[in-house]
Amino acid sequence: MGSFQIEGGHQLQGEIQPQGAKNEALQILCAVLLTPEKVTISNIPDIIDVNKLIMILGNLGVKIQKLGQGKYSFKSDALNLDYLESEQFKQEGSGLRGSIMIVGPLLARFGKGYIPRPGGDKIGRRRLDTHFEGMIKLGAKFRYNKEERFYGVEAPNGLKGTYMLLDEASVTGTANIVMAAVLAQGKTTIYNAACEPYLQQLCKMLNRMGAHIQGVGSNMLLIEGVEKLTGCEHTVLPDMIEIGSWIGLAAMTKSEITIKNVSWDDLGLIPTTFRKLGITIEHKGDDIYIPAHKNGYQIETFIDGSFMTISDAPWPGFTPDLLSIMLVVATQAKGEVLIHQKMFESRLFFVDKLIDMGAKIILCDPHRATVIGHDFKSTLKATNMTSPDIRAGISLLIAALSAKGTSTIHNIEQIDRGYENIDERLRAIGAKIVRTA
Repeated sequence: MGSFQIEGGHQLQGEIQPQGAKNEALQILCAVLLTPEKVTISNIPDIIDVNKLIMILGNLGVKIQKLGQGKYSFKSDALNLDYLESEQFKQEGSGLRGSIMIVGPLLARFGKGYIPRPGGDKIGRRRLDTHFEGMIKLGAKFRYNKEERFYGVEAPNGLKGTYMLLDEASVTGTANIVMAAVLAQGKTTIYNAACEPYLQQLCKMLNRMGAHIQGVGSNMLLIEGVEKLTGCEHTVLPDMIEIGSWIGLAAMTKSEITIKNVSWDDLGLIPTTFRKLGITIEHKGDDIYIPAHKNGYQIETFIDGSFMTISDAPWPGFTPDLLSIMLVVATQAKGEVLIHQKMFESRLFFVDKLIDMGAKIILCDPHRATVIGHDFKSTLKATNMTSPDIRAGISLLIAALSAKGTSTIHNIEQIDRGYENIDERLRAIGAKIVRTA
């Protein structure tokens, strides 16, 4: 288990380039299974979760060629479907939640698929019902082996288009259903579909491959099934969660940082929400410039004078993946804010570590925390801590970089799951961070 040693309290300065989007890459990589032709993908992040999925694709028989930094070609013309029933796949697939999204393409193209009970962050209940119910409506049948915690799905008569109203706007659920529906017979209507930019990217890629998807960017997708898809080229968007992380880092460390090539139009409410905490964000071309907040930053209030509430919601609402960052940034703001995490009941449980560092936080219940900012009148204290998941891990790292003294963060594999070479990139802008075994 690796660790980071972090000497905090230093101002950073310079430019940082966001990596490719983790959540988009996981969807796009699964989509290469829909065609026997070559698919070339650029800007793939070099992170644990994505590399695990690439390994699974390789073991399934996908021909993979690395063409350069973050650029790969994939050809799924001779797959070994027996691998899906092997103990090897049960073990490898269960370590990655994104592995569930291979079932939609396999079901559409081959009429069967297998799903080990997927892993991922321990941030609360993350059910799979939306995936299963959508595919059942398309004509699939499921069986579940309780002893081995293993799902099998079949569509011996092929998939048939239908109307469905999703019980929740699940991103991975929508992606899985869309990838199944593009090769189904007839028309499929998906209402209450997720519509975040990464799902839009998947739909645009599928349309370039020959799919007929209308309503991209809305919560109603209309899909006319086709007989086959062709190859294409695709570039992954920059990771909006990493962009938000760098905004929070700049504010907490009073640093002057430029975030390059952010795809501003795809950031939604992220800049607006950080501005509610009083953070200055300047949009320059396709870059974000964060000046050094030498005098701190003040949380806004609502128009009636009541103190600010920041909560998550399905896109175009504020992404839940950045609420942990917002909470940490608020610990040094002037004013108070209520952080309301609606979607995952265990994501705020890392706040005890921030309280140990001197933050003023009241955990009201599993979903809500009130933060009273220090206004930099007292700094956080260095401490030893363990990263429980990706987003809490990066939040604790930001807290450690702002604290005086040397902190240690253990279990940094959680951070590596979502952030590419983060220690090297932070050192390049002046951070004092060392990776230890």
